[in-house]
Amino acid sequence: MRLWSLHPRHLDRMGLVACWRESLLAQAVLANRTRGYRNHPQLERFRAQPDPLAAIGSYLEQLAREAQSRGYRFDSSRILRPTGDSMPPLITVTEGQLEHEWQHLGAKLQRRSPQDAERWSQSSPTPHPLFRVVPGGIESWERV
Repeated sequence: MRLWSLHPRHLDRMGLVACWRESLLAQAVLANRTRGYRNHPQLERFRAQPDPLAAIGSYLEQLAREAQSRGYRFDSSRILRPTGDSMPPLITVTEGQLEHEWQHLGAKLQRRSPQDAERWSQSSPTPHPLFRVVPGGIESWERV
């Protein structure tokens, strides 16, 4: 499961679709609708929020907006707690984590999507709108 801290605009088609599916799985875990992945480290930051389902709902809404801007049709009705235009409290992500994910994404794009890799090489990482960047290294929940 990879819940990217990067803005969804950085993801290629395959990454965006995979992130949507994995985020829906994360939502199911947070809603106690599945037994699998309960202890997945990527969920720690969502569980730490006052309303974990609102946080993952906001995360999913941003993915759906990006998909719509590309002409894809993600089923937003699957979001259990849509937040609309109001955002839950921002979740912090460290500079080191964002850079780690940026390099990880770049390696994936080199292998599967040369055109997107070229676009990646000409830009710099920005966070998903749910995240606020703070100083620090790779997050403790990241499995390196």
